[in-house]
Amino acid sequence: MTQTGTLTIRDLIAESGVAFGTSGARGLVSALTDRVAHGYTQGFLHYLREIGEFAPGTAVALAGDLRPSTPRILRACAQAIRDTGGQPVFCGHVPTPALAHYAFGRAIPSLMVTGSHIPNDRNGIKFHRPGGEILKSDEAGMARQALALDPARFGPDGGLVDAAPLPEPQDIQDGYLRRYLDFFGKDALSGLVLGLYQHSAVGRDLIARILRALGAEVLPLGRSDRFIPVDTEALRPEDIELARGWAAEHRLDAIVSTDGDSDRPLLADHRGEWLRGDILGLICARELGAKCVVTPVSSNTALELSGAFARTIRTRIGSPHVIAAMDEAACETLGPVCGYEANGGFLLGSEIVRDGRRLSALPTRDAVLPVVAVLAAAKARPLAELCADLPQRATFSDRLKDFPTRDAQAILAWLTSGSEAESRARIEAQFGALAGRLGRIDQTDGLRMSFEDGAIIHLRPSGNAPELRLYTEAETEETARTLNARALARVREMANQLA
Repeated sequence: MTQTGTLTIRDLIAESGVAFGTSGARGLVSALTDRVAHGYTQGFLHYLREIGEFAPGTAVALAGDLRPSTPRILRACAQAIRDTGGQPVFCGHVPTPALAHYAFGRAIPSLMVTGSHIPNDRNGIKFHRPGGEILKSDEAGMARQALALDPARFGPDGGLVDAAPLPEPQDIQDGYLRRYLDFFGKDALSGLVLGLYQHSAVGRDLIARILRALGAEVLPLGRSDRFIPVDTEALRPEDIELARGWAAEHRLDAIVSTDGDSDRPLLADHRGEWLRGDILGLICARELGAKCVVTPVSSNTALELSGAFARTIRTRIGSPHVIAAMDEAACETLGPVCGYEANGGFLLGSEIVRDGRRLSALPTRDAVLPVVAVLAAAKARPLAELCADLPQRATFSDRLKDFPTRDAQAILAWLTSGSEAESRARIEAQFGALAGRLGRIDQTDGLRMSFEDGAIIHLRPSGNAPELRLYTEAETEETARTLNARALARVREMANQLA
């Protein structure tokens, strides 16, 4: 294969290292050149044309986050839309769920240029079909599409030499705001004083508008002109200390924040203690009256222990897997279906009706819905009490950064090699001193080890960056945190032994 030959996205992945992750394509900014972004966008639209969801003249909505590299990548994507016969509709720099809400409501394709929560030297593109996110089966369809990438249009660095400016942005924010105002009402959050940790989240101003429209008093905090990679599953120590300091200084009822593209929420109580995303999702599902809840295998087992739902389903990690299971469950379940992830992103799989008000389905990660639903409930009972109602199970997650995927996979392969008895003996030899006798092994996504005393250790290579994720669960937060640190240290030792 040469640059002048026929390419596919599969070829671009091999050539650039920009690959499909847990949600969309991700890679180093230096690798996600205009040529690669143009090719991915072409492949996306060629695939949609193949399945009857795109034709010449079709509008394609696009938006982006606040990373420095995002405007360049947006221009390349917009040019690819034009070159494929579509009409780019630039929606500005808005949350991913706001873009999805706009595009789904008009039954048009969309894409979001964002690296979500990963560091600034990386970026990505999330793709949406007219009715929902692309699923893993769609990624396979995209990967085989033939691309037209004329080498004369790209410089030596892969940059477009003729990229037109982005169209004037279309304001889509009011529609997203009205979604929540119409359902919850203008007094839903009245009387609450909320801190809003803005950092570099793309939704920092829109979320302030939404919270105020629902009656809250909002105090903006921590705004940054520099991109900050806030990971809702692995908070930085400074984010933990900032929240505690703000809560003490300003006497807040709660603190709200999101990740970079504002599809994963963060919510802290009046003490500035951040809630885990899966606990936030569980309370939100309960407040919405969901009958069926879908969540990845990494989420807190308080879901099943609560007994609050008629049906629960576990999946692999990543919103495409949650959405696929929600779609299947919606055909079999009487009543609302929703999903959430350990990162807090909440997905609404079916319409919610309450007191004559309707909240339409939004089958993509959303940060606003869980925050608003839980804060509205917290007007009557503090967040701490809402959490205390749940079975007392605590989760904690951390990661080994700059940990090559092949090394993470090698550790998992070594732990699970041989017969079942050999694998169990090897796992107990490595982790038994930390967690006790091994009970169940689950390889739905990575290696999840449940021990007889109730502890859980879950190892998983990240789908978005060269990291090894480690999730732990125990009866208390301190126990889960300590177990996580000790398990990470053990993994480092294994990596050195296997090197």
